[in-house]
Amino acid sequence: IGVGEPVDREQPIGVPSPLNPISPMKKAYTSNVIAPPKFPRPGPLTPKPWMEDSAFRTDNSNNILPFQDRNRPFDAFSLHSLENSLMDMIRTDHDKGKPHPAGGRSCLFPFEDGFLDDGHGDPSLTPGLNSPTRCQNGERMERYSRKVFVGGLPPDIDEDEITNSFRRYGHLVVDWPHKAESKSYFPPKGYAFLLFQEETSVQALIDACIEEDGKLYLCVSSPTIKDKPVQIRPWNLSDSDFVMDGSQPLDPRKTIFVGGVPRPLRAVELAMIMDRLYGGVCYAGIDTDPELKYPKGAGRVAFSNQQSYIAAISARFVQLQHNDIDKRVEVKPYVLDDQMCDECQGARCGGKFAPFFCANVTCLQYYCEYCWASIHSRAGREFHKPLVKEGGDRPRHVSFRWS
Repeated sequence: IGVGEPVDREQPIGVPSPLNPISPMKKAYTSNVIAPPKFPRPGPLTPKPWMEDSAFRTDNSNNILPFQDRNRPFDAFSLHSLENSLMDMIRTDHDKGKPHPAGGRSCLFPFEDGFLDDGHGDPSLTPGLNSPTRCQNGERMERYSRKVFVGGLPPDIDEDEITNSFRRYGHLVVDWPHKAESKSYFPPKGYAFLLFQEETSVQALIDACIEEDGKLYLCVSSPTIKDKPVQIRPWNLSDSDFVMDGSQPLDPRKTIFVGGVPRPLRAVELAMIMDRLYGGVCYAGIDTDPELKYPKGAGRVAFSNQQSYIAAISARFVQLQHNDIDKRVEVKPYVLDDQMCDECQGARCGGKFAPFFCANVTCLQYYCEYCWASIHSRAGREFHKPLVKEGGDRPRHVSFRWS
């Protein structure tokens, strides 16, 4: 059964009340600048020249594996093609329960960015935000996505005023969902995204924030509201991948796709949830945008055994419950596009890769068109639906036409 792309929304959370905004023990931040009233503009602002269209590209054109450009050694697993993109995420210095180093991104499941976000997170697991930038071979490594969520904005603040409030940290573009279509000057839901040109700007922004209960805030003014604390939520790149057990080889045929993952959920949290539900988790990853490295609302989990994998895909939908998060997400097998037919090994299809995968627990095999028709004409299998890999790498069911 085809499942549509899950829709979720950003919700600013935990914004302190203006009556008791900031604890006196925290670092103070004030702003005495109130932006002047704005007049109607003839059209939306033109983005800065540095922001190219590729920054918003959500197709699968960026196929460079992010972990192959580094000089550290990798674990060697003898697997094929796309399987290697999963293998490269494990390093020889990964011990059990060690998160992936910062600076990387996951690109196993790029698909359209719908600004999925539930606005929940677990501050108890958040690493120190103000820790120094890591270096490797004398070169500075990025630690944060250049895309930053800001929530709880004043209702009358517009794009120019948001830009002016944050431009002290570096060149940026302000964006929010469906901004181009609506041509609105005000973020309709009270939140926006700051797209910085440089990652150092994000670190400067973090350093200027006030920390309260594990969350970051900055005071922003609008024409009618002065110094309103808004939530700043950066994405730490090291939260994109988590290796639960580095001693286990990763098998993409025991890997699931998870759709509708809340944006603030980190890989370590996804791994813990799935391990608690099904056991046997050895790796979890959060899919991020190739350019900005920001979560896209999907993930994948690799299991060490077939029993856990089958239990997960049999559920089809899973209720993610973790602290404030309570979200129903979609679970499907991770479909590869470079597998030979498990029935004929390419003999009946001219050696071409198998286009179909049967996710039914009685099959769990790749089939060419000929073998699919042959096997699934048998009693009890005629209602199985093939799962294929879309151009955006998101698996979907299709209807098989019998000849």
